[in-house]
Amino acid sequence: MFAIKVFLHIINNNIIPIFLLIALGYVLNKRFDMDIKTLSKANFYIFVPIFVFTNLYATHIPPEVLKVALFAALVLVLNLLIGTVISRIAGHDTGKKYAFLNSIMFYNSGNVGLPLITLVFSSAPFVIGGNTPYLDIAVTAQITVLAVQNITTNTFGFFNAGRASLHWKDSIKRVFGMPVIYMIPAAFILKLVPYDLTRIPVWIGLEYIKNGMISIALITLGIQLSKTKFQIRNRDAYTSVLVRLLGGPCIAFILIKLMGFSGALAQALMISTSVPTAVNSALIAVETDNHPDFSSQAVFLSTILSAITLSLVIYISRLLFPVA
Repeated sequence: MFAIKVFLHIINNNIIPIFLLIALGYVLNKRFDMDIKTLSKANFYIFVPIFVFTNLYATHIPPEVLKVALFAALVLVLNLLIGTVISRIAGHDTGKKYAFLNSIMFYNSGNVGLPLITLVFSSAPFVIGGNTPYLDIAVTAQITVLAVQNITTNTFGFFNAGRASLHWKDSIKRVFGMPVIYMIPAAFILKLVPYDLTRIPVWIGLEYIKNGMISIALITLGIQLSKTKFQIRNRDAYTSVLVRLLGGPCIAFILIKLMGFSGALAQALMISTSVPTAVNSALIAVETDNHPDFSSQAVFLSTILSAITLSLVIYISRLLFPVA
């Protein structure tokens, strides 16, 4: 009975708020045909970078978080190995192989991951005396995962989709064109300055932007999904979703145990690797004309089904890694 109450609490407080905003974006686009490029630029060039900067600057970064970057890299490598084996068994051609790999390696750590982690660790049982003592470390860990995902998606992801036809200089330009790459070192450097930037008037504006990130990101995701063509028969897409949503947390559990993570940080990492396929993997597929229908359906299916799987992962992570 207690387990059922906890599960329903997760659905009501963590999953429904996210999918409500996604649904609003979906309906909004069906009604008005929104300009996704404009919203995406606002997301990637304003909201996410400011969210990353303000959280990193205002948060104490313990040395253990440095292990999170290694964790995120190892998750990518293991997904790459598993995906390669599955692709070979399935007999994929070269293009399909790389599209499949992208669909399981790169996950929505920004649009879904950050809002989900924020909501989970801002609600019971993580609220103590009106405070959220575990929120900062959880969000910082998720930002670290997001940074690793951003870098690899815009380099290795494009190489995959283009069958290594994209020049390495172009990949580097893509990486350094993402503002979030600069926000990370900027936050750490400014931490060394003997002045508290949160005292300046500009910081209030940055806080407004940070607080709007969750809503704008999820509405944008809903708009992106509404533009996806859904096909019921695509066995490879279902295989991709299975590996992404169920294989992800299994890989995370093994690495968490091996690397010695515990408590709220372990929960955050397990939840982080359980989110659906990154929308960027579908956008890359469209841009490189590499199985765009498969990639779009993988994003669509994984996002819909993650409403169920994420609830289970959040609940199981609390049982496996209780906070002190």
